[in-house]
Amino acid sequence: MDYRIWKQNMVTLWTGQFVATAGLTVMVPLLPFYIADLAGTNDSFNHWWMGLCLAAPAITMFIFSPVWGRIGDHWGRKWMVVRALIGLAVSLLLMGFAQTPLQLFLCRLLQGAFGGVVDASAAFASSEAPQGKNGKILGNLHSATAAGSFIGPLLGGILADFCGYRTLFMVMAVLTGLCSCLAAWMLTERKGYASGVQSKGNPSIAAALVALFQNRETRAFILAGICAQSGIYGLTVIFAPYIQSLAGETPYTATWVGTLQAVTWLSTMVAAPWWGKQNDCKSVQINFFVAAFGCGISICLQVIPHAVGWLIPLRMIQGMCFAALLPSVYLQVSRCSGDRDRSTKIGLTNSCLTGGQMIGSLVGAGLTGWLPLPAVMICMGILFILGACLAVTRREVPFKEHNPFRVTSHTSE
Repeated sequence: MDYRIWKQNMVTLWTGQFVATAGLTVMVPLLPFYIADLAGTNDSFNHWWMGLCLAAPAITMFIFSPVWGRIGDHWGRKWMVVRALIGLAVSLLLMGFAQTPLQLFLCRLLQGAFGGVVDASAAFASSEAPQGKNGKILGNLHSATAAGSFIGPLLGGILADFCGYRTLFMVMAVLTGLCSCLAAWMLTERKGYASGVQSKGNPSIAAALVALFQNRETRAFILAGICAQSGIYGLTVIFAPYIQSLAGETPYTATWVGTLQAVTWLSTMVAAPWWGKQNDCKSVQINFFVAAFGCGISICLQVIPHAVGWLIPLRMIQGMCFAALLPSVYLQVSRCSGDRDRSTKIGLTNSCLTGGQMIGSLVGAGLTGWLPLPAVMICMGILFILGACLAVTRREVPFKEHNPFRVTSHTSE
């Protein structure tokens, strides 16, 4: 594929993933207020609706990710990127029109079922990337997620105060819809995959799942990724209460929580491309081990400071280390996949990681009823260390044995 076309593809994918992530992170911090508007501020069930609405996309994404992946292997991965952006845009638009918490919950289910921008982009990028650049490209895409997670919450509160929640949802829906049009127009696949050549002989979802877990490398990385996702989402559940307990009676607790989250995502955004380059030239197993171990240690050390400000360098280290984890998992799965089943396997991997997200949220919430918050923080850090150990329990097969990419003479669409 011509380098100019690939650069165009990369810019399009990065923009779509950035806008999609910003749209979601604009919304999530505001959900409690939006639900209160829909249900009434005195409704005692608001916290239940909040929990259901937060969990809803993960449930349907867990089910549908492999299905969309298989469709992408049949009919082209470009259209799965377009589908994911359209699905998210429609979901955001419908959320803006929701009149009850139940309607909002159904919209969130729809978001999970028809969204999935990250795994769709990862499947397209890893299939179309120039040889030897997979790690760098997946790292760059992860930086788009981090940038969206950094910008979204900062803009969300300001824009919501000026234009209201419904207008904010609709604005983000329009921007995401424009990204879907951009993707449909600008993304270019190799002709063989864009015209349905891959529609025969593709393995079933069940066969792809068996293959993933029969392969030692992919099994180890998926289990390690589940540990990392469980750790980070369990940490998310307890982070604000922990900061509140550390900060004491101060009116700036929310400011500190927002600042520390922003520092973490900014560090991830900066570090992700660097980790991607390291994955292209060094052992992915070793990179994952170093990053996951560093992430776990930095989280465990966050129980030591008695002043919130001292958490800033630890959160920076956590963000820089976390930047390596999910791209490494997707890269290892991509390397161990063929052109006929790559999207299916990445979709299955995304389902497994989403399962880790749900497990972590439940475990984090459950442990807070049994253990002090610092002890729960340490448990989340240990999950990362466990993931680091899992990633290096198996011998890594050299990259050449798994490299599905080749220089192709196909012309572009």
